[in-house]
Amino acid sequence: MGLRERKKAQTHAALSWAAIRLTVERGFDKVKVEDIAEAAGVSPRTFNNYFSSKAEAIAFRHLDRCLRVAEALRERSDEPLWDAITDSVLRHFASDVESMAHPPAADVAQWTAGVRVMVAEPALRGEMLRAGAVAEAEIAAAVAERTGGDLEQDLYPHLVASAVMGAVNTAIAHHLRTDAAVPVRRLLTDALALIAAGLSTP
Repeated sequence: MGLRERKKAQTHAALSWAAIRLTVERGFDKVKVEDIAEAAGVSPRTFNNYFSSKAEAIAFRHLDRCLRVAEALRERSDEPLWDAITDSVLRHFASDVESMAHPPAADVAQWTAGVRVMVAEPALRGEMLRAGAVAEAEIAAAVAERTGGDLEQDLYPHLVASAVMGAVNTAIAHHLRTDAAVPVRRLLTDALALIAAGLSTP
């Protein structure tokens, strides 16, 4: 990735994190594009060059992680499929290194409560579904490449991609839903192991 691409990726991430942080802290309706741009250190015009709405900026974090999973599957072609899937998902979803550098909330319970409210926002749900569909298609394409399958004709790549996205979404939802806040890494590890046992590589 060249310098220009890295800078664009950093701006995308900064805007998305700012949108998430402010929405968690204040509520979706109390955050303006101008607020997000200011928090990310850019102009509102720059925000509009990257995203068409607050919801798209928030959903970008989820989309970006999923697309990184697909990218990793293509790069790790010498590993067994489900080992590569599990390692890639855990690396991009269970590691909190990046999130710990951005969030703001000293009170983890308060942050989690705010995330629960954010993901229930009707205006965000449609954008999250769109992001999930884009990511699922990309993961399916990566699986088809690895297995030598036909993306248009074969069921397997699409079934695997749907299962992976289902595992991710269910693990995150369960993490947010439970008072004990079971670590996402453990939930993802268990979910993917169960799926892999029944979806062996053809």
